[in-house]
Amino acid sequence: MFTNETLQGRVALITGGGTGIGLEIATTYARLGASVMLVGRNEERVQAAAAAITQEGGKAQAMRADVRNYDDVKAAVDATVEKFGALDILVNNAAGNFVCPTAELSPNGWRTVIDIDLNGTFYGCHAAYPHLKTSTFGGSIISIITMLGVTGWPGAAHASAAKGGILSLSRTLAVEWGGDGIRVNTISPGPIGDTEGVQRMYIDAGKGDLEARKTALGRFGRKADIANAAVYLGSDLGSYVTGDNIIVDGGRWLKYVAG
Repeated sequence: MFTNETLQGRVALITGGGTGIGLEIATTYARLGASVMLVGRNEERVQAAAAAITQEGGKAQAMRADVRNYDDVKAAVDATVEKFGALDILVNNAAGNFVCPTAELSPNGWRTVIDIDLNGTFYGCHAAYPHLKTSTFGGSIISIITMLGVTGWPGAAHASAAKGGILSLSRTLAVEWGGDGIRVNTISPGPIGDTEGVQRMYIDAGKGDLEARKTALGRFGRKADIANAAVYLGSDLGSYVTGDNIIVDGGRWLKYVAG
């Protein structure tokens, strides 16, 4: 779909880059010419992911960081700039979630998801800002959310609130930082069949067919679908797009199917 030079010369930092959608974005970016820094809490996992990208001929480094800790996030940003000389794209992908009725949700459970999803995204944006505004390509921030953060997510109020907050934060920053040449957008994936989350939450729970029927297309998406959207937003192809939420969910947000 894209040429091998679509992201040539760009530098990207991807949180939650060791597995799933984050790794797919990182791998795709590297294939299209970007240098990538993979960040995650599991040192072994992100290092293995970076090594796999390098073996394919890409430019990749990895660093352990907990996005709940601002100093960790800033250190990862600084290490990216030190290694590759710049930072052009920030992908806020790290996330946490678990199913729990709100009446049974502990304050600690609430705090944990808010810290990872919402606070972690703010920390990344804040730490990356000085470097993104000096990008020769123009900076790009891409945060992975969900339309369930807009419509509501029964059984996951913590994640819903966090994702809704990220959308509002992103649109605020799009206006505040537009004059600095930084574009700020979000991507809302639907059920992505080749991810651990969908396997655990839907397929293993016997809800796979129902979740597929909830989409207008009647099927799960692929990690590549999200990576393609992230390429568009991170490249010159999306140079006049900011404050947007690209919905890549097969039309799930438009359709209602009784459980």
